[in-house]
Amino acid sequence: MSGPKRRRKRNYGTIYTLPLVVWFTLFFLVPLLIIVLFSFLAADIDGGVLPRFSIAAFTGLAKPRILKLFVNTIWVSLASTAITILMALPCAYFMARSKNKTMLLILVIIPFWTNFIIRIFAWKSILEANGVINSVLMGIGLVASPLQLEHNWAAVILINVYTYLTYAILPLFSTIEKFDFTLLEAAQDLGATKMQAITKVLLPNVRSGIVTAVFFTFIPLLGSFVVQQLIGTKDMYMLGNEINDNIYKYFDWPTAYALAVALMMLANVGLVFVMMSERKQARTLGARRVDEAAA
Repeated sequence: MSGPKRRRKRNYGTIYTLPLVVWFTLFFLVPLLIIVLFSFLAADIDGGVLPRFSIAAFTGLAKPRILKLFVNTIWVSLASTAITILMALPCAYFMARSKNKTMLLILVIIPFWTNFIIRIFAWKSILEANGVINSVLMGIGLVASPLQLEHNWAAVILINVYTYLTYAILPLFSTIEKFDFTLLEAAQDLGATKMQAITKVLLPNVRSGIVTAVFFTFIPLLGSFVVQQLIGTKDMYMLGNEINDNIYKYFDWPTAYALAVALMMLANVGLVFVMMSERKQARTLGARRVDEAAA
């Protein structure tokens, strides 16, 4: 190919990617820079920010109440993510092996057809004192008074798992569907049990889907606040609730943005850890292949 034609092709490539670059800049980089900038400004007592540099918002993150929110956010997000992945894996595996994949996919996606808030209120009507579960249990005489099924961490985690289960199932299904299931049969023929074949053959080969499912679940949970707001109590607040209150109730924008920056840093720590783990595994696999070739 001649020089002018090659240059024209490169120019077309630049034009094709320009809309994506503009979109990414306007709707991601610019808002992100605004958040970081506002977190280093002083708070206005009437709401908003003052054009004066200040790190008061970040020093305030060391308060015991804020540290407790960090602990609540991390452990609830981790617990919800772990349970979600443990439930999503067998679901995705069954869907990948089923002959009715399309129907099962539709059933998994159906919850998206209903508004997120409506789904939470549906769970609230199930768990509340005069809700479906307590009404049934009291009606058949198993309990004399309503059980406390809401306003506790178990209810929050339950609804978190229900909310994000679809986000975990879809990437896992997409990865498991491409897996060669004859490898499981070969492993069993060589003496492995069914569980050993799954843990030592299937799971390592669908690692990318598991990592994607974890991030699709864990990162949104870090900023979650609606479930705690409707199902939990004031003592069960997470960082998302604190950010929401600082913006709409206390009008303390710098603190809200500082909390948002802290959340982003927390998510990035997890991302870096996974990337380093993936790189280490790739190096280990490469060294193993070199040793096998040398042998």
